[in-house]
Amino acid sequence: MKLILSSVVNGCRHGKLIEVGRKGSKSLDIPGCLLYTRTGTAPHLTHDTLSLIEGVPEPVHLTLSTLAEHQEVLEEYKEGIGKFIGMPDSLIYCSVNDPASPCPSGYNTNKTVSVWGGGGRIELTLSKFMAIQQAFKPDWYHCMADGEPLPPRSSRKRINKSVDRTLGFLDECLKVHQNSEVLKNAEIIGVIEGGDILEERLRSARETMKRPVGGFLLDGLQGESMTDDLKLDLISSVTGELPVDKPRLIHGIGKPDEVLECVSRGVDLFEGFFPYQVTEQGKALSFNFKYKVDPEAEEEKSLAVPLHQIQGQQLSSTCTSVTHEQCEKNHIFAMLHRNGSGDNDVGSKTSDCDGKVKAFSIDLKNEQFRDDFSPLVEGCPCYCCKNHTRAYLYHLLLTNELLAGVLLMIHNLHHYFAFFQSIRDALKDGCLKDLKELIAKQKV
Repeated sequence: MKLILSSVVNGCRHGKLIEVGRKGSKSLDIPGCLLYTRTGTAPHLTHDTLSLIEGVPEPVHLTLSTLAEHQEVLEEYKEGIGKFIGMPDSLIYCSVNDPASPCPSGYNTNKTVSVWGGGGRIELTLSKFMAIQQAFKPDWYHCMADGEPLPPRSSRKRINKSVDRTLGFLDECLKVHQNSEVLKNAEIIGVIEGGDILEERLRSARETMKRPVGGFLLDGLQGESMTDDLKLDLISSVTGELPVDKPRLIHGIGKPDEVLECVSRGVDLFEGFFPYQVTEQGKALSFNFKYKVDPEAEEEKSLAVPLHQIQGQQLSSTCTSVTHEQCEKNHIFAMLHRNGSGDNDVGSKTSDCDGKVKAFSIDLKNEQFRDDFSPLVEGCPCYCCKNHTRAYLYHLLLTNELLAGVLLMIHNLHHYFAFFQSIRDALKDGCLKDLKELIAKQKV
């Protein structure tokens, strides 16, 4: 696996991973995301419906918490999990925990890591962990790690132990990996722990760099156990230490504004669980990521003043005329709507029934959509938006129809993958700042 960087500007990396996979035949654009799966399939979707989505990424993300129970089946099957789940040509990445279902803390030891599957707790020893990898035959997998979410203000002793355990697990994994005929063409990813202590993060990164790993995973940053500023400072410090020729992955980051902040700090690959989380809440992603001004919108801008002057003349006999400020706001809304932001206003905030304001998505369980016959996002080319309306999704959610999850997942994945394409385009055009400003306007 080789990383070719076409540009590095202020820490932002744009390029391509080549010779990826067990056969070295795949390539992957960065920054990018993974296709999130549960038990080896994209939630709510069959392979046929998944094929309706544009821009599906090559890497398929599998988690041991949803698949470890099937170890014996895969060992008997002998042909690897890619073929077993019907994705023999996909790039398989295997992680320990499911980002959408965090495991409870306090169950890891010096010799074991625990995950929770459908049947309850599964205790993974190092030998069991590596036996699973040999049965699964992934293209990438990260080493066993003590990466459980640590509570805020965890003791330095506990964080130090997390780093030491993870480095010890990595060394043992590498011994088995290097002597395994099955895993010889797979890449093992080193895991960087360290909680909220900078010194421990840097120690973990520097020690992991000494090992023959194919890339690096920034772990333990999920959740709200630390402030955003501290989290971003830790990411900047760690990526500043890492070699430039290997990919950097991160777990637990999915919101558009957080993704852009991490891209700005040199992170290459993200999990793709965010669309699933939004789908499970009955919501549709609706944020605008089109940072380029549409030429037609520019033409509309030139016509905006005369149009409002006419409206002002028509209303002048019965009410006050439209102010310049209102005119400008209406015009900006029209441009955002035209560029695919749907219901989002200039701040892109959508109110729920309980009065709380949510960003980046619309809640289709809200009764305001009962008679709304527009697509989820105006101009979106996904199957759902081309064929169905907000009112129909409201009906499906209200009646608990399984089709609601299918259609929402189609739209949300399409929207999210298009967002990552927009990030790559913005880096290529030197416009990441414009994209960040656009997304920031839509944050709660």
